[in-house]
Amino acid sequence: MTTERLYFHDSYVREFTARVVEAGEDRRRLYLDRTAFYPASGGQPQDAGWIAGVPVVEVVEEDERIAHLTARPVEGDEVAGRIDWARRFDHMQQHSGQHVLSAVLVELLGIQTVGFHLGAEVSAIDLAATALEPRQLAAAEDRASEVVFENRPVTIAFEEACAAPDLRKPSERQGALRIVTIEGLDRSACGGTHVRATGEIGPIVIRRLDRAHGGVRLEFLCGWRALNRGRADFEALSRIARVLSAPLGEVPALVQAQSDSLQAAEKARRRMAAELAGFQGRELYAATAPDAGGVRRAIRRLPQGSLDDELRATAQSFTAQPLAVFLAVIEEPPALLLAVSQDAGIHAGEALKAALARVGGRGGGRATLAQGSAPSKEALEQALNDLL
Repeated sequence: MTTERLYFHDSYVREFTARVVEAGEDRRRLYLDRTAFYPASGGQPQDAGWIAGVPVVEVVEEDERIAHLTARPVEGDEVAGRIDWARRFDHMQQHSGQHVLSAVLVELLGIQTVGFHLGAEVSAIDLAATALEPRQLAAAEDRASEVVFENRPVTIAFEEACAAPDLRKPSERQGALRIVTIEGLDRSACGGTHVRATGEIGPIVIRRLDRAHGGVRLEFLCGWRALNRGRADFEALSRIARVLSAPLGEVPALVQAQSDSLQAAEKARRRMAAELAGFQGRELYAATAPDAGGVRRAIRRLPQGSLDDELRATAQSFTAQPLAVFLAVIEEPPALLLAVSQDAGIHAGEALKAALARVGGRGGGRATLAQGSAPSKEALEQALNDLL
């Protein structure tokens, strides 16, 4: 039996009554003779709501029928359904806004939409284009806003596929097509829920542009989503302005200045840290007694951390002196660094790689500097002993 889809004719139906024509054994999977619940399809998520007061957790399209999965068993042959209107209207705004934006991109730039995704927070369209410039995005956003402000009618009609002219994107379906028309702008075959006029879409705001699937993906917000995002952005910028004790309009320049200052300070810090590490390496070399072969060996142990630039600078400063071997051991996560002077008679990369391989670790490097990791502290100590 075919389910009559009330949303096909009127997306504003919020409540309805229907007859249960089939139910699963647990009465949690219902097939109704008519429904206003939209199933996930065409990039638009399913509706939410209630049947006989029981939450609907999933709406599934099964050929000509629609299955309603509920949180608890639903009794009775006649039931009342109620749509979660806030969710439905949000989807109507996003989907209608997508039609406007896609049509405008064709009108202005000749760029077709090849995919649509209506997400929980943002919506996105995939475009048959390799790139878009900021001025093109701004022009598309402006034109879409014009269409919204003009409050153009959005109408639904059913036409035979063979006699449905001027569709923005040709349909592969046969038989009757549901055509959504935005007056003077767009005609598209679509089964989704839509507003009655473009003014109900509200603001259409482009948020992001990324590369995807060989083209570009454009993220956007419509209606209440755009308003809420704009409010959140304003609140965030206002907090930053208060921290900087500056008017809102001066925030970008001040943040850039702060960022430049921090980068300069970090560059200076790294330079000073490298100089200090070099000094410490030379001091350590002077304080380390040579062994019987005249080689000075130093081991630095750290309970945790990483083999960072400063540690490497200390090691290289130590081994810049004659007959020197420097080992750094980090217990957590288990890691090992080996640095040697050119006259030490050791190839650091080969020696470290072999020692770690014997304990199931990995590592390597060049002749004078190498590093790697071990699977455990015990393995780390064994590798260290092999190198000593």
